[in-house]
Amino acid sequence: AVHNANIQYVVTATTARTPAQELAAYLDDRRGKGYSVSDGMGPLTTAWRAAAQQTTSVTAIAADATTVLYNDTGNNIGVGGSANAAFGSVVDFISAMSNNGSTEPAKRFYKYARPYRWSSNVVVVPALVPAKSSTPTTDGGFTSGHSAEATRDTVAMAYAVPERFQEILTRGLELGENRILAGMHSPLDVISGRMQGQAVVAANLVDPANATKKAAAVAQAHATLMAQTSTSSDTFNAFAHSATVATDRFADYATNKANYLRRMTYSFAPIAATTAPAVVPKGAEALLETRLPYLSDVQRRVVLKTTALASGYPVMDDAEGWGRLNLFAAADGYGVFTGNVVVVMDANQGGFSAMDSWRNDISGAGKLLKQGSGTLKLTGNNSWTGGTELNAGVLEADSVSALGKGDVYVSGGTLVSNATGATTVSGKYTQLANTTLELDLGSGQQGRFTATGVITIAGGTLRIKFQNGYKPAVGDTLNIITAASFKGKFTSIVVDGFSATPIYTDTGLQLRLGA
Repeated sequence: AVHNANIQYVVTATTARTPAQELAAYLDDRRGKGYSVSDGMGPLTTAWRAAAQQTTSVTAIAADATTVLYNDTGNNIGVGGSANAAFGSVVDFISAMSNNGSTEPAKRFYKYARPYRWSSNVVVVPALVPAKSSTPTTDGGFTSGHSAEATRDTVAMAYAVPERFQEILTRGLELGENRILAGMHSPLDVISGRMQGQAVVAANLVDPANATKKAAAVAQAHATLMAQTSTSSDTFNAFAHSATVATDRFADYATNKANYLRRMTYSFAPIAATTAPAVVPKGAEALLETRLPYLSDVQRRVVLKTTALASGYPVMDDAEGWGRLNLFAAADGYGVFTGNVVVVMDANQGGFSAMDSWRNDISGAGKLLKQGSGTLKLTGNNSWTGGTELNAGVLEADSVSALGKGDVYVSGGTLVSNATGATTVSGKYTQLANTTLELDLGSGQQGRFTATGVITIAGGTLRIKFQNGYKPAVGDTLNIITAASFKGKFTSIVVDGFSATPIYTDTGLQLRLGA
């Protein structure tokens, strides 16, 4: 049944293929995979290709369908070594991450035929028909070499430029799907390519021989790309996401997330239990070193475990755990707090150590303890029950349930309420002196603050900002904080553009605005 579904998927995909999909499949087949996937860099693509000195000679489908298949005279990932002083270390790093990555042993072992050999209803891209091998016994489809190479290249690129982590990984899986649309591979072929590619890069990342090489690549990638885009460490991430879908087809987060998840399983139904605990492969935590630099290796392994796909899917329940890894979800932080989670972010280190967002819906019985000077934003529909403690830096609630289901205790730093509705504390809220509660107010309940339990204010600052064009008038009374019971007072209250008179009640706080 799995085999039949595997081949039927290719039949359906190739018979419904659009001209745009045919061109994309053709280009991803014929040109260097490293060149193809670099457009996943979005606004950084031009700078990346220029710095790497990447070239290709394949830009369109030839009018003559008998053109020799592999005739790209370009240089794939670019120019490495001393011949490219500004970016050679990056190119060398990407190349090194493919060490021992050949898929030929698997193809020769499994001898799983190409989909067009299983079914004459598979429609190979006409211009790729000359690529059909005349020796089926040495032309297996499992594992897809294109898919594995694209995964290796994109995982390495994501490591070097984690600001485009999810986008570039999405591009790698897109190339895998284009192998299906080309009629050259089946879903199981490209799924295994993803698995093999991730495993190979992880093995190379943890190889001590590559320690200096990977650090040099990350540093050089950022220095060169910032120089070429006139950005700094403070503006680089914003620039990397500054385009719209009109010029960056990976600009929409929700679309990327949906496509990545779909391409992980290609709609196969589970064939085994779906509740088996995930296994995190040896060394897999290295894949997140630059994306979650403020976490320890142990914490990164927990992130991978709590964001892994469910068990039971064909091929993906390998013993080591590569099949179930969801690197896209892992880039969004924890999926479950299985115990207390201490996050220490140092803003002085810049990048994600200075500011990051966790976009997963986090459950579990653990507690979140935010420490360090950096900013952590929480955007998910969170339900962990162990509570939240802010000791330093900034913790920003960007959804009404961002702070989970437990008590919230602020002993240092700034807690920001920036949800589209009222940020809800499902329990008690306590704020000590020398701390700040910032409410970023908009229309309706946006940015307001509420607790189902007691709010206790032992001093500190209340900071009110306005956003999205919302601007109250002098004389307005804002109902900003509500609780089952309200105790204490803020030491100071600062409101942008207004003076404010606090009105404390037994169940909350209102502000009357003055000039």
